Amino acid sequence: MKISVVVATHKKYKMPKYKSYLPLHVGCEGKESLEFKGDNTGDNISKKNSNFCELTGLYWAWKNLKDDYIGLVHYRRYFKGNSKSKDIFERILSDKEIGDLIKSNDIILPKKRNYYIETLYSHYEHTMYVEPLDITGKIIQEKYPDYYKEFELLKKRTSAHMFNMFIMKRDILNEYCTWLFDILFELEKKVDNSQYDSFHGRFYGRVSELLLDVWLNTKGYTYKEVPLLNIEKVNWIKKGSSFLKAKFFGKKYDKSF
Repeated sequence: MKISVVVATHKKYKMPKYKSYLPLHVGCEGKESLEFKGDNTGDNISKKNSNFCELTGLYWAWKNLKDDYIGLVHYRRYFKGNSKSKDIFERILSDKEIGDLIKSNDIILPKKRNYYIETLYSHYEHTMYVEPLDITGKIIQEKYPDYYKEFELLKKRTSAHMFNMFIMKRDILNEYCTWLFDILFELEKKVDNSQYDSFHGRFYGRVSELLLDVWLNTKGYTYKEVPLLNIEKVNWIKKGSSFLKAKFFGKKYDKSF
């Protein structure tokens, strides 16, 4: 059983010691080398990274890796393993833990993120410019009508598997990526990115976070949820404050947290 979990990064950073993890420099095209493998080799969309974010790494993995299982995590965000080590990088889900989990599950996902006082759609509408998400819905309605019911449920659901993190069987990943990138490339034709600043222009990655459960709930694959492990501390006070300002005062996010 061969497993590759791509660790998407845009800067030099400490990486997991486990063999399953593959550091990948996303948006590598035209950039100074980080001495990691770059997403600008083989079949790739590295040049789209400023808008597609870590999805250029997902595309590269989909098109160029041949492993039995393929995953995506982030240089500061991983699946949490069972180790209680003081070294946070040793608390990342290990090779053996990944292997044990995928024996009985099609997909490994992070635990759902709950918004409680917001639906997935209203949270996006308050914090980002919602037009690309609305256009995505129209694309799904036209090209993949069987998925549209689940897309509409974004307006009722208050939790989802976020962060574009997962580990999947290769054939399932192929199915997912074929569907996802067909929608995103169609969205690219219909939205003028120049109307947004560099932060809001990265909406492809954000839209895709919401599309994962649209696809998953329609397909019905089995999955195992695993806790999230943040390598760096999250400023929950600042994050919560920005969330409330977006909801009640219409102040959209202007940076990531």
